[in-house]
Order: sequence, then structure tokens, then C-alpha cells
Amino acid sequence: MLRPLTERPIGPDGFSAARGSVLTPVGSGFFKRFMIFVGPGYLVATGYMDPGNWATALAAGSQFGMRLLFVAVLSSLMAIVLQSLSARLAFGANLDLAQACRAHFPRRATIFLWVTQEGAILATDLAEVIGTAIGLQLLFGLPLWLGAVITALDVGLILLFERFGFRKLEAFVIALLVVISACFAAQLFFARPDWAAAARGLAPTAELATNPQMLYLALGILGATVMPHNLFLHSGIVQTRYVAPDFAARREAIRFALADSAFALIFAMTINGAILILAAAAFFAHGHTEVVEISDAYRLIAPLLGAPLAAKLFAIALIACGLNSSLTATLAGQLIMDGFIRLRMSPAGRRLVTRALTITPAVATALIAGEGAVGRLLVFSQVALSFALPFAILPLVWFTGSRRIMGPFVASRATTILAGAIGVGVTLLNIKLIYDSIFE
Repeated sequence: MLRPLTERPIGPDGFSAARGSVLTPVGSGFFKRFMIFVGPGYLVATGYMDPGNWATALAAGSQFGMRLLFVAVLSSLMAIVLQSLSARLAFGANLDLAQACRAHFPRRATIFLWVTQEGAILATDLAEVIGTAIGLQLLFGLPLWLGAVITALDVGLILLFERFGFRKLEAFVIALLVVISACFAAQLFFARPDWAAAARGLAPTAELATNPQMLYLALGILGATVMPHNLFLHSGIVQTRYVAPDFAARREAIRFALADSAFALIFAMTINGAILILAAAAFFAHGHTEVVEISDAYRLIAPLLGAPLAAKLFAIALIACGLNSSLTATLAGQLIMDGFIRLRMSPAGRRLVTRALTITPAVATALIAGEGAVGRLLVFSQVALSFALPFAILPLVWFTGSRRIMGPFVASRATTILAGAIGVGVTLLNIKLIYDSIFE
């Protein structure tokens, strides 16, 4: 007999009510059991294709053609490794990453990590505010400052999904992902890129170590792709699935969650690559090598590709990305706040606080420094995310590599070494970027 699928809303207690609310059928076939676990990976994937990705990928593609395509692919593969550890922590230790930090680190370290990740959430939300505002400007001609203010209305979506449950939220996010992918497929059709050059772009380039601007954009791609808050988000939202406490059920849950996230992140990698390839084909190939703002890209796409529809699809996909990322960043913020300091807030309340803190600099920049500075602020926000990454990666690697914490679900030594190398590599790249910015 099958247990009925039931859901409890994500209310004022955050995920406390939603954990274990999606029940899995007992005695059903493999495919049906797997499909119950499909969804969280796609919520995580939205953070890998948010408006910040657009800014960095457009800048990279227009300035360096397809030479940084390997960075987009590499960062997505790194994300798959890290997100797999996040899901493993959830089912292996029955903790999300923020809860694990609070349980196993001293209080001062916990507070420090909480502050860094709240900063990462703000940087993420800043990108969403700017990206959505730009999309509204491109489609409807609104000033950027007004578009930024209007983004506060997305709290209505949060209120809606508070009532309807987690699976409805997942379905909405996946529907928007379908819209985004369709828009990019059409744009690539109009752009007709050089696929041979794209294949060559998959090979690393030595110029990355000698060109500070290329390194800056590579770190921007990394910061926009491997999102620190996603590691906290994934370890929490997979726990919306009810899993029996026995070893076999938890092992199967880990495998299903890993497959879900891998498929979703491969999809995100395809979208990220498409953005960079589009920029290389539409701008770099035509001599427009300084496209660093999304609004510039919109204005250039139609005349360069000879297809006005391509520009409209560009704006629609941008708004869809902003909406998706807003939803998932709110959920991540709830988990981080609850897990680190046990402060609970409804999704709508959390959204309003975060959005108020990020609308202010976006509006101020547009009004004081001019709309041209907003695009640069967007790219900077993604580089800022890369600085928060080590403080999410290294605790995750330590927890999942500890047999004391994970028991029989401890990550293999090879996986732990690989993930640790990713964390150390990101840290070293950040140090080099700081050095180049100060002394060169």
C-alpha cells in the first residue's frame, strides 16, 4: 500500500513544518520513487543561472570570445561535486549545513560564518534586483530605479507558495526554467555561433594566469556559478522528502538526491554555456568587445542578429531568471538564519527584509552614479560571492568527510580530497585577485 503524498506549507516556522512533508510511496517501482526526489536539484540550479551569471558571462564572451567557456563548464562540474556533498550531509547526518555548523563549531565561529553567508545572500539578491529591474526596463521602458522598487512585489509569490506547499513551488520553478531554456535555444538559432570555436573554448588557456581582467571575469563566473548559499539551501530542501530512518532507505535517498542535482546542474551548465556562446557569437565576433552591461547586450542583439524577437526573448528570460532566483534565495536565507542562530521568520517577512536591504544600493547607484554603473555593480556582486565560497565549502567538506558525524554515509576519501582541493583552489584564486587589484 502506498502512503499518500501530502504537503505542509512553509509557514512562519520556516522549514520546520516542511521537513518530511513530501511522503514517498512504499513498495512502488524504482522510477516512481526516484521521481519523488526530483525537484530540489532544479531549485538549486536556478542559483546557477541568475542575472549575475548573465552579467559575467556576457562580459566574458564579449571580451574574450569563447576562451572562458572552460571556466563555465569547470565551475559547473565543481558545483556538482559540492552539491552532492550537501545532499549527503542532509540524509547522512540528518542536518542541514547551517545546523551542522552550529552543532559542531564554537559560537564565535558560528556567528562569523552566519555573517559571511548573510552577506552572500545579500550579494545574490542584489544581482536579482538589478537583473529583474533591467529586464523590466528593456521590455517596458521603466527607469532602473523604478524597476528595482517594483521587484519588492515578488513577495506576493512567496505568500502564494506559503499556502500551496513545496511541490507547487518546485513545479513553478521548473516551468520558468523551461521558458528560459526555450528563449536561449531560439537566440542561439538566430546567432548561429561557431561551434568549432566553442569546442576549442573547452580547453583551458594559460592566459588566465597572466591577464588580471580575464581572471577577474573567471572569478565572477565562479562566484555566479558555485553559489555559497546553494550549499546551505540544498542540504535543507532535500529534507522535505520523508525518508525512513533505516540504512537502506537513507542510502537510496542519497543516490536519488545526487542524481537529481547532477541532472539539474548539467542543465544549468548548458544555459550558462549558452549565455557565453551567445555573447561571443553576437558581440565578440562583430568587434563589440566591451559589452559589460545587460542593457547594452539587449540593444545590440537585434541589429547584430537581424532578429528583433531575439532581444525580446533575452528580456523575458532575464525576468524569469530573476523571479526564480528570488524564490530560492529566500528559502536559503530562512535556512541560514534558522540553522545558525535559531531565528525563524516567515518566507514573506524574510523576503521583505532582504529586498529592502538590496533595493537601497541598487536605487542609490542608479540615481546617483547613473544607470551605467548598475551593470558594474552587478558584476562586482558576483565576485563578492566568490569570496564567501570558502566559508561554505570548507565546513561542508569537513563535515561530510568525518565518520564521527556521518557514520556509514561518510564521503569517500577521493571525494573529500577533490572537494577540499576545490575549496583551497577558490581561496587561492581569491588571494591572487586581491593581490592583482592592489599591486598591478
